[in-house]
Amino acid sequence: MSRSFSSRLPLSRFEMDRDNLARERENLFEELWADPATRILPIFEGSALLSSPTSLALVPVDAIPHGGLRVYLGRSLSTTSPEPAGTPVVAVLLDDAGHLAEADWGNLRTLGNRLSDRDAGMLVEALGVLNWHASHAFSPRTGEPTIVEKGGWVRRDPISDTEVFPRTDAAIIVGITDADDRMLLGSNALWESNRFSLLAGFVEPGESLETAVHREVLEESGIHVIDPVYLGSQPWPFPASLMLGFTAKVDPEHGTDATPDGTEILDLRWFSREELAAAVDDANGPEVRLPGPTSIARAIIEEWFGGPIPDGQ
Repeated sequence: MSRSFSSRLPLSRFEMDRDNLARERENLFEELWADPATRILPIFEGSALLSSPTSLALVPVDAIPHGGLRVYLGRSLSTTSPEPAGTPVVAVLLDDAGHLAEADWGNLRTLGNRLSDRDAGMLVEALGVLNWHASHAFSPRTGEPTIVEKGGWVRRDPISDTEVFPRTDAAIIVGITDADDRMLLGSNALWESNRFSLLAGFVEPGESLETAVHREVLEESGIHVIDPVYLGSQPWPFPASLMLGFTAKVDPEHGTDATPDGTEILDLRWFSREELAAAVDDANGPEVRLPGPTSIARAIIEEWFGGPIPDGQ
């Protein structure tokens, strides 16, 4: 992955030592709660507490209500944040924001590209693990309620005594170009009709990433591609994906007639750079809206475009 491309992946940044060995300590949270250096990242309804429009708020242990699911995120490595390097950080999922309800809260989708390296990585980590907890409250083996252990990184089935670990769903996302170096963009059925992005899909069991590229593109567009090339990856905790970015070229033996599947993809369009620039910057309002700057889709599109696309998004 080139340095220029990696710099466009805001959710792949990090400045945290996850300190995984500490998770094994039975009294980890008691130790952390007794340490005055410990800081809490409050999470409420999928958003994080903010200290400014571009910074997360880390608060002392006694600043949040008691209770709530806890996940030990590790220790800060940042030398530019208000908290010193080595500060232990715990994410706490609040059932009730209490006295913090009127404070400022931020969503990762909209803030991710504006947060610092530490804050971006910390919030992705927190949401990824907390979203996993939300879907694994019961054992897949016995149906019994699971018990949270090891700093919030394991849930144990008390009947079978088996451990359940966080899972990440691999998904490919592809910048497809033709012989004229046009890019194919599609509009998903769940979006407004003028929002376009890259084709993407989950990797199926027993499938390589490259095979997933060929299959997903063909299923969603009828386009045959060749030469999938890996660009880089970015976590996307909505709820638990790892987006694996690729480029691919249209197979010259099959052509560029694109047919949306009609279920996930409702519209497909080929764009030259000039056509895309005009479509997103129309004086009467954007003909086309692109994915937001936090996404890997936007990074791949701008890698092909040759730089930032000035669409005001």
